[in-house]
Amino acid sequence: VGGDKPGADVRDILELAGGDNDGPISKKDFINSEKKKAKKTTETLTFKRPEGMHREVYALLYSDKKDAPPLLPSDTTQGYRTVKAKLGCKRVRPWKWMPFTNPARRDGAVFHHWRRMAEEGKDYPFARFNKAVQVPVYSEQEYQMYLHDDGWTKAETDHLFDLCKRFDLRFIVVHDRYDHQQYRKRSTEDLKERYYNICGKLTKVRAATGTEPKMYVFDAGHERRRKEQLERLFNRTPDQVAEEEYLMQELRKMESRKKDREKKAQDLQKLITAADTNTEMRRAERKATKKKLPLKREMEKPTVPETAGIKFPDFKSAGVTLRSQRMKLPSSVGQKKIKAIDQILTEREVDLNPMPTEEIVQMFNELRSDLVLVYELKQAHGNCEYEQQMLRHRYEALLKAGGGGGVPVGPPGGGGLEAPGGPEVPAWPGPDDIKGEAKEQIIDVVGAPLTPNSRKRRESASSSSSIKKVKKP
Repeated sequence: VGGDKPGADVRDILELAGGDNDGPISKKDFINSEKKKAKKTTETLTFKRPEGMHREVYALLYSDKKDAPPLLPSDTTQGYRTVKAKLGCKRVRPWKWMPFTNPARRDGAVFHHWRRMAEEGKDYPFARFNKAVQVPVYSEQEYQMYLHDDGWTKAETDHLFDLCKRFDLRFIVVHDRYDHQQYRKRSTEDLKERYYNICGKLTKVRAATGTEPKMYVFDAGHERRRKEQLERLFNRTPDQVAEEEYLMQELRKMESRKKDREKKAQDLQKLITAADTNTEMRRAERKATKKKLPLKREMEKPTVPETAGIKFPDFKSAGVTLRSQRMKLPSSVGQKKIKAIDQILTEREVDLNPMPTEEIVQMFNELRSDLVLVYELKQAHGNCEYEQQMLRHRYEALLKAGGGGGVPVGPPGGGGLEAPGGPEVPAWPGPDDIKGEAKEQIIDVVGAPLTPNSRKRRESASSSSSIKKVKKP
């Protein structure tokens, strides 16, 4: 019987195609096997849609493979992106246990591993990852002319460069292997500074004329300060860590309060500008009525900021609309403002639903817009008074805590108050006095003035000063 005759008989019985299965297996058989089968199926199984039948109806009856339509939706895609290996009747590529050497090693060590026979004699594939650092080499003449240093001898410099070459500029390892008994004791920064200074001088000397070479610069002083700061940060006590966290929290509070103040100031400025624009509009209208000029309010109405009272919607849609809809307050007005408007109109005996003529509607809307503006201005004024009073009490508390004697009485910016039958009470400090005190002692009026540790230091200082006063007589 021939060599491959039994295999051919088995393929004939199982109706497997032959011919292409001869020879060793390659990667194309694994990767392109699905594509070849898909091409064969598309070429053989092609059905034509009957005339008069819609494409959707035909898709329900048959698919490309003329399979019955599925009863439930199914996913026919493969679970993995990579195609699984499908073993056929081809011969497997042979492997061999063979020796190899690593070019990165200089001791000539021989190792063994499994490898395909087709790759026998090739270089070790992982040898390309062996990257060596190029450490510069200098001659005796170059050292005497350019690299001489009073703090370093040539033997010590040669020892440093030998270690840098052996350990690929890993200066922590170089410092650990440095011969501190034969030479002076050096720090890692000293070794780095010496090495990079020599590299920079050699690059500058060996550079071609007319070119600017890239210089290696190492700031040893900055590196020493950085490590000192890290060491101080690491050696902090728990009290110092707690004090820093407390200060950071107070800083965040101060920043949030500052943002709130800025926002309130912007809102207040918008209200003031809105009030000014309203007064200017009233004056312009009065002048126009005195001159008896035809005034079209809708066309010549000056632009008012959106924050000026109430912004009533414009009804410009086609169709019939009621004029009373223009008097309806928009949804942006809150319930508190609506109640305040109704209360003021009731107190002034103004009808809440007047006759909606053209002039009455416009004047009634302007009146309610002005009332909302006045309401907002009153709120802003009350908030400012509350903040002023709170800051005044806080300032008095700070003066008491600072041991300033008595608490000043009187309004800010006013003179001293004279108590009946007694001397004049000290006046409230003016801006110049506060600036002078701020130069001597910085106090955060908004935030908490003292941290826990600083408060302890102040209490201890005050107690020691009182003891000295007692012992002085």
